[in-house]
Amino acid sequence: MNNSIIQKRFELEEIFERFYHSFQSKPKIKSIFIFFFVVFYLSIPGFHIPTLEIFSTRISGVMEQRALQNYFIYFPSQDWIDYDSMPISAKQGAIAMEDGSFMHHKGIDWVNLNASMRANKRRGKIVRGGSTITMQLAKNIYFTTSRNYFRKAKEILVAMRMEKEISKKEILEQYLNIIELGNGVFGIGEASNQYFNRDIERLTREQAARLIAVIPSPLKNKPTDNRSLVLSRKGRVLARMSSAEIP
Repeated sequence: MNNSIIQKRFELEEIFERFYHSFQSKPKIKSIFIFFFVVFYLSIPGFHIPTLEIFSTRISGVMEQRALQNYFIYFPSQDWIDYDSMPISAKQGAIAMEDGSFMHHKGIDWVNLNASMRANKRRGKIVRGGSTITMQLAKNIYFTTSRNYFRKAKEILVAMRMEKEISKKEILEQYLNIIELGNGVFGIGEASNQYFNRDIERLTREQAARLIAVIPSPLKNKPTDNRSLVLSRKGRVLARMSSAEIP
């Protein structure tokens, strides 16, 4: 190896070592650095949120996660549907089953979230999410399906920012277009074609209820299943949807 190259390598190593020891010997500087790094890391989605009212989300964090899990053999598919073209039954059903207070909270339903945290603590594991539609949207776009309290904290921060930056109508439109509804199936438009072989405009009230029914466990249940769980949730969606307030 050339002597000049070796000399430069030693010089770089010496500079790095001096910086490292300086960083280690000054806990205040270290704390400030960590603080700003965490703030920047948590704020990254915030740079993108204002664009949601202009651009449709075609690739989400959960889509990338599924593609990676399948070694990119295929990429999840989606058919974007404008809000006004979505069936009212799908909008009402989603709010009725996933977030009854959607029109009134600022991104977080604190009462429901506290109840979920108590239930999870009592069981010693995460058995109840407590997520609003806005929180679910934040998770789907920017994060993954991994379950831990750190991700939940990030989800809460992003959801609160979303509610300040974009409208309820835009949040619901984005949510219904990127929600996972099967293996490689995202959004009610794609799900309508995949499961019922029809465009979203021709989706019946019952079929919309079936799509909403499988949101909590889309990889375990299909909207076309006639298993008791799907039928039970479908019945609950149909019973509740008419009373749901939508944007």
